[in-house]
Amino acid sequence: MNCTLRLGSILRKQQNPVLFRKFSYDLEEEEPLPEDELPEHLRPQPKLHFDPSNIGDPEELLKMSKKGRTLMMFVQVKEELSPEQAEDVTKLWQGSLYNNHIQAERYMVDQRRAIFMFKDGAQAWEAKDFLIEQQELKECSMENKVYHGRFTPEGQEEYRKTAKKKPKTKSKKKKEEL
Repeated sequence: MNCTLRLGSILRKQQNPVLFRKFSYDLEEEEPLPEDELPEHLRPQPKLHFDPSNIGDPEELLKMSKKGRTLMMFVQVKEELSPEQAEDVTKLWQGSLYNNHIQAERYMVDQRRAIFMFKDGAQAWEAKDFLIEQQELKECSMENKVYHGRFTPEGQEEYRKTAKKKPKTKSKKKKEEL
């Protein structure tokens, strides 16, 4: 609107009413953008299907709330790697994620630290599961929570704690009849 007023006053000063009418007509005819082309802050929030029986998993709820939103994950590789090796490893991880249909942009912010930016925040949790299993990973963090790599002392401790919490299930063999 402000642009129309400014251009309108300029065109009026030039005393060209035909051009002024044509220009203002073109501005009024613009159609609004579809939802998927709107900037992220103008898009409607995704509808959450809140299931009270599944309240025990806060990460799943957070994952659902970040669907369609941009999310950044900070990734740090182990200190043993040189800066060149760190860049190569993060580039390899980005390619592996891309091959698994997870789109992430990678930005090196320090010698051994990178940011992975996900256009769909729900994909970040799948990427986190992949990254913590990598030998070269020291830690990754997103949404103010730090996840240690599986091959670090902290990560091994976390893995032992989660393994104790999960009950072991017996696999049942199905009998096949001929």
